Amino acid sequence: MENIQEYSHKRYNPLTGEWVLVSPHRAKRPWQGQEEEPSKEQRPSHDPTCYLCAGNKRANGETNPDYNDVYVFVNDFSALQKDSKQFTVNDGLIKAEAEQGICKVICFSPDHSKSLADMNVKDIQKVIHTWQNEYVTLGKQPNINYVQIFENKGAVMGCSNPHPHGQIWSQSTLPNEVVKKDNQQKAYFKTHQKTLLQDYLKQELKLKERLVFENRAFVVLVPFWAVWPYEVMIVPKQPQEDITKLPREETILFAEAISVLTKTYDKLFNTSFPYSSGIHQAPTNGEDNDHWHWHMSFYPPLLRSATVKKFMVGYEMFGMAQRDITPETAAKTLKHLADNLY
Repeated sequence: MENIQEYSHKRYNPLTGEWVLVSPHRAKRPWQGQEEEPSKEQRPSHDPTCYLCAGNKRANGETNPDYNDVYVFVNDFSALQKDSKQFTVNDGLIKAEAEQGICKVICFSPDHSKSLADMNVKDIQKVIHTWQNEYVTLGKQPNINYVQIFENKGAVMGCSNPHPHGQIWSQSTLPNEVVKKDNQQKAYFKTHQKTLLQDYLKQELKLKERLVFENRAFVVLVPFWAVWPYEVMIVPKQPQEDITKLPREETILFAEAISVLTKTYDKLFNTSFPYSSGIHQAPTNGEDNDHWHWHMSFYPPLLRSATVKKFMVGYEMFGMAQRDITPETAAKTLKHLADNLY
C-alpha cells in the first residue's frame, strides 16, 4: 500500500458508508490563510464571573451548589424541550415533526483552570461514572430513544465557557450520524455475526500502523477513514453495546485512555488542544442492539500548528470530506508523543 502515502485517493468509512478524499501531496503546500490565536490563557481555579463555577449564579438566576466533584444540571438554554407539543407537518415535500428531549450540562471538575488533560485519572473516572448514570437515567424516560454525550473544548470549537464541561443531549429519535452507524453496524452484524469494530480492531492491532495507545481494555487509534487531521477514536477491545456494559474495574482503563490522549494532544502543539468529542453507542429504544460496539471519537481542528486549523468549506461542503496529512502520519506523530508522556 505504498502508493497510499503519495497519491490522492479516497478511503471508505464502514461505520457511515461514506468516503473521504485523501491528498497526501497537499501537506507540502505553503499556508497563507487565517491563523488562530493559540490558547495560552492562565485561568484561576475559581472565576467569580463563570456561570459554571461552584457557588456562582448562572444566567437564569439559579445558584450552583458548592460542588467538589462532578456536577450535572439541566441546560438553562436547552436545544430540545421535554414538553414540546406533539405535531406533524406533511404537505408534499414540506415535512416536519415534533422532537422532544432533555439537555444537560456536566461540569467535569470544580476547578475552573483544568481540562480533562489536567485532571488525574481517578477524577476522569468519576466523569465516566456520571456518563453511565446519565445514560441509564435519561434512557429510561419514555420519550427518550437516544443519549448523545459530547464535549466541545476551546473557543475555536465554539465553546463559550472555558470551565471544564461537556453536554448530554437526549432525544426521542435517532440523530443523522447515529442512523448511519446503526444501519451499517446492523448490516455487518447480520452477515458476520460479529460487530464491525470487533473485526476492524483485529486488523488494526495486526497492522500497528495507526495505533496511538492501548491498554488491557482499550485501543486508541487514528481511524483509517479519519477526516480531521488528528482525529482519534477510543474503542473497547470487547464488543459492548453502550458504556454501561463496561465492567466497573475497566472504567479506570477508559479514564487512562482519555487521559493519555488529551495529554498527548496538548503536547502536539504545546497548547490547550481544542476538539469536539462524542460517544456513539446503542439507542435506548428497548430494541435488540447487539450489533452496536460503542466508541468515543475526537475531532480536533488544528492542522499544522496551534495557529493553523482545518476548515470544512468548499469541496468539503459541496463534495465530500477531504484531508491532507494521512492518518498514518498523524498516528505516528501522536504515538511518539504518547510513548514519551512521562
